[in-house]
Amino acid sequence: MSSVPTDSEIARHAKLMPIEDVAATIGLLPDDLIPFGKTKAKVHLDVLKRIGSNPRGKYVDVTAITPTPLGEGKTTTTIGLVQGLGRLGLKSIACVRQPSMGPTFGIKGGAAGGGYSQIVPMDEFNLHMTGDIHAITVAHNLVAAAIDARWYHETRMSDDGLQKAGLARLGIDVFDLQWNRVLDINDRALRNVIVGLGGRDEGRPRETGFDITVASELMAILALVDGADFASALRNLRERVGRVVFGNSKADKPLTLEDLSVAGAVTVLMKDTLHPNLMQTLEGQPAFVHAGPFANIAHGNSSILADRVALHSGEYVVTESGFGADMGMEKFLDIKCRTSGLRPDCVVLVATVRALKTHGGGPRVVLGRPLDKAYTEENLSLLQAGLPNLLAHIKTVKRFGLPVVVAVNSFPTDTWAETNAIREAALEAGASAAVPADHWANGGDGARDLAEAVVAACEEPSDFSYLYPLNMGIRQKIEIIARDVYGAGGVEYSPLAESQIEGFERAGFGYLPICMAKTHLSISHDPGLKGAPSGFIVPVREVRASVGAGFIYPLLGEMRTMPGLGSTPAYQRVDIDEAGNVTGLF
Repeated sequence: MSSVPTDSEIARHAKLMPIEDVAATIGLLPDDLIPFGKTKAKVHLDVLKRIGSNPRGKYVDVTAITPTPLGEGKTTTTIGLVQGLGRLGLKSIACVRQPSMGPTFGIKGGAAGGGYSQIVPMDEFNLHMTGDIHAITVAHNLVAAAIDARWYHETRMSDDGLQKAGLARLGIDVFDLQWNRVLDINDRALRNVIVGLGGRDEGRPRETGFDITVASELMAILALVDGADFASALRNLRERVGRVVFGNSKADKPLTLEDLSVAGAVTVLMKDTLHPNLMQTLEGQPAFVHAGPFANIAHGNSSILADRVALHSGEYVVTESGFGADMGMEKFLDIKCRTSGLRPDCVVLVATVRALKTHGGGPRVVLGRPLDKAYTEENLSLLQAGLPNLLAHIKTVKRFGLPVVVAVNSFPTDTWAETNAIREAALEAGASAAVPADHWANGGDGARDLAEAVVAACEEPSDFSYLYPLNMGIRQKIEIIARDVYGAGGVEYSPLAESQIEGFERAGFGYLPICMAKTHLSISHDPGLKGAPSGFIVPVREVRASVGAGFIYPLLGEMRTMPGLGSTPAYQRVDIDEAGNVTGLF
């Protein structure tokens, strides 16, 4: 082992508690668990019948400034904070998303945290887990098969023939569908495909494509299902699946999975995914790992159900939102919290010296390439130039009326002067605290000061409010987010977007919240606009509806729903040794 062990080496040498013992630390009984081996389990939702009357713990959301392509350690900070709260003697629980194997084998190489602030076993966390993503893949692709089958048979059968088969003609418009097939692997060759080749008996040819599984609306639904026990959660799942709009008819009527007679089968395939997955941190705290919706296209947050179980089991629940406060946190508050009725007590905003220097005009940061010396040597002028990005995110959190603690995720090359400059700017902007943390190197001890600051912030008065009321029009809601969160000067709609908005409002979907789909590399829609840009015009090129999940999502620029693989993807590092240990996951 090298002098600085890798994440996988640290994880492999960890002493893990049996999952029943982890569960027992928060009052969960063996009968509450559905075991998957010795170190992970699902927690049956009927546990809420027993614990639902327990006092609710403090609810903390971890978000970040606008990151570099390397990420700024948000998951690592989430786990480190949970461990730090544990060092204070507090019963703390992490709630995070399940990672997709696409990015795991493509770029990230894993998403379990890092260093001495990880969820373990890290290989089981990153690979397969308890099969939830696979279940969603099958359920989603069943819908795709049902669409093509119905279209095929309707083109061959008369109205009388359909009626004798017990079917009404849907009149599917295959040029107005919003349902691709999915796969949990990055594969750019499948972004655009033609199905139905091979002759009359092989189906009808049409253009379609593949998305990555975590971009499926079914994944977004799983994260937003709510209930007081398994039966009520299952009912909510069934209702949401039935409402999913997969496309339109030739008469411009929205078509649902209920219309397609596939909603029941989809629910059956997804029913076991409702139970949250339980794992542990390196220091033995419980970690719920449940659902994994895309943070660019969907809302980028873990499940309401996991949060509910955690909040009635622990004193502090730390959940994580995807990307920056302009993305995952805004969606956490305006979509997830609106759906659940839960209110956070505090927001933790993760910042790094490295990211702030990029926003100050530093050299481009590219995954896999060495960092320029601007990032490894003290450069206060570059850092100061990037601070407006931090201040803009603090302002966004304060706009929701919540206390914010800035966590400066420390790297060995950071200097005291740089960290102190961040601290002073954050406090002046209204942060409750700004604390450096070295949990990557020192686990819970490295996040003790951060934990103390979070405990104090959770006791502060707050005046939480949503960004917009639901009874506003779709355009008004889009424009509030663009102006108040992104700093835009206005919004420009393409003719297609205008038409889609009008259609959604005619169909009665105008009441839904907004889930903006945009780049995570800028507060704006343009990844090249760093810092805290203002006055720009946001282009809305297309607007789609996830009616089952319960949101409208405008697309700002080109958004990929199926990532591709780079020239040196992460899977090249992954292997297995003679003892059966997975190596190469970071």
